[in-house]
Amino acid sequence: MVVDHRLRERNTRGHSLSAEHAGNPNRTGIIMHVPGRRRRDLLVLSSLGAVLFATSTGTAAAKLPQADPLQQQVDAVHDTGAVGVSAEVTSPDTRDIARAGTAERGTRRQMPLNGRFRIGSATKTFTATVVLQLAGEGRMSLEDTVEQWLPGVVQGNGNDGSQITVRQLLQHTSGIRDIGPEIPALKSADGYRAERFRTYTPEELVGLAMQLPPKFFPDDEQWSYSNTNYILAAMITQKVTGRSWAQEVNDRIIRPLGLRDTSTPGTFPFILGPHAQGYAFSTGTGTGTGTGTGTDVTVLNSSMAVGSGSVISTAHDLNRFYAALLGGRLLAPARRDDDHRERARAAREVWTRSGRDPVVLWWQLLRSPGRTARLYRLGWRHPRRDPDRRGVRQQ
Repeated sequence: MVVDHRLRERNTRGHSLSAEHAGNPNRTGIIMHVPGRRRRDLLVLSSLGAVLFATSTGTAAAKLPQADPLQQQVDAVHDTGAVGVSAEVTSPDTRDIARAGTAERGTRRQMPLNGRFRIGSATKTFTATVVLQLAGEGRMSLEDTVEQWLPGVVQGNGNDGSQITVRQLLQHTSGIRDIGPEIPALKSADGYRAERFRTYTPEELVGLAMQLPPKFFPDDEQWSYSNTNYILAAMITQKVTGRSWAQEVNDRIIRPLGLRDTSTPGTFPFILGPHAQGYAFSTGTGTGTGTGTGTDVTVLNSSMAVGSGSVISTAHDLNRFYAALLGGRLLAPARRDDDHRERARAAREVWTRSGRDPVVLWWQLLRSPGRTARLYRLGWRHPRRDPDRRGVRQQ
């Protein structure tokens, strides 16, 4: 395994940083606030995948002394046991890239520059942007009920779409159960191997969620993270527009911003172009998709995550997307404020998934001078409960 030095080139982007590895399409990741140089006071490391993993049998990478703070932080993530890490930070006049580790376990293949990866739950920001645009155009309202747009879809076992608004879907205050734990490909190595090519329809996924009672009655004061909320948001997008969620994301975001390395793969299970392999492994709690040596989960039909975690992108494209979103190119100021409020509400919640070793999930609000507040989701496995540092399990 090797660690590459920082690469730097001039650019004209806004402050942000993304990191890449790979895995579950409904997971996202790590945030760091790193002391930086001029115009680089905010570094947001946004690693997007199901599991930040490690292999206990890998050969330690030889590292040279690094004075650059970005490379130091990438090395620190790699030191937790991640096979490979890549990060980018951009400012109005610079673009910095740092890499560590390898793109594939057991090889010396370098992490690709601007490699593609499954961005996991950062997909939800794309979905929320489209919904807020539709609301801004007057084609729907955030106060519309789910039943209004999807009659009879959310019902049974105490679920009632007539009591849930679109705003509550985006805020994760609907009480609807998360469908993620019901997907075999995301639960075990055997399930992954058996169902990695399986195609789900959104209606089928929501139907599985409706077999479970809600966690709570829709309530703006309670919060529970659920991928099902954003599957429903994607379904509503199609009802409002008469076009698929993927078509709307492509026409409203990807093409206008020129995100050439970003795609909505649908049922296509492969990542085209330069990319690192993604791995998942058992955390010792009966979760995960592999053993101590990890299971390669790069190939996956991500139809189980439409609207919630299926987009493939790069660190550079994500930086451009967030710069456009926060810079007012995609949403009017009032709609951007709605988006921030919906995510900020989640910051109050520290969530522990029942029946498993506690995994803390929280959101950290970071500000850069003169810019709109930026909010990202952060999950970090407690080191005392992961003494071997075998990995960081994103929930």
